Amino acid sequence: MIIKSSRFVMSNTDIKKCPKPDMPEYAFIGRSNVGKSSLINMLTGRKSLAKISGRPGKTRLINHFIINEEWYLVDLPGYGYAQASKTDRKVWKGFVKDYLVKRDNLICTFILIDVRLKPQKIDLEFMMQMALKSLPFVIIFTKSDKISKVQLDKNVHDYKKRMLQEWESMPLYFISSATKRKGREEILNYIEELNNSPAAQKIKARIY
Repeated sequence: MIIKSSRFVMSNTDIKKCPKPDMPEYAFIGRSNVGKSSLINMLTGRKSLAKISGRPGKTRLINHFIINEEWYLVDLPGYGYAQASKTDRKVWKGFVKDYLVKRDNLICTFILIDVRLKPQKIDLEFMMQMALKSLPFVIIFTKSDKISKVQLDKNVHDYKKRMLQEWESMPLYFISSATKRKGREEILNYIEELNNSPAAQKIKARIY
């Protein structure tokens, strides 16, 4: 897929105020400080489409970007940010869950995981909840440039081993590095494949 255009559309916390659901949509989510904004900028070829901050937990809204005037990329608030107040975390969890469950043009959610870390309970629980609700997702292992190839392979293997204790098979995953632009072509090609799927074509054919 070639990215010809990408622009910000809107931010909000209310699914009813999201853009008209007449295009395929892909959400990106992960633990705070997983490198989500950097990955989005790398995928779109824009240096500051998604705002990058050294302070984890900055994304607190549902942010819609339209890509090639054909599909939406959605930047969701990170989960697991301990420094946010309990009230804020409850609010974020509420509208994010509402979005993931009720947004009917959401084709797939990309769950970002820092490949440098051992399997984290919060990530495993989040993916299990997605599966229990039959919400399609794939994994993107981020920051692969921060460790050696040997350590990368070991960490991914450990993740597979841990997940296969509860899952019948390992979900589809991609290895990425925003710095090295690793995984960009594979992820965009996968989105293009989904854009051509019957589910996406059905969304495009809706009349409002």
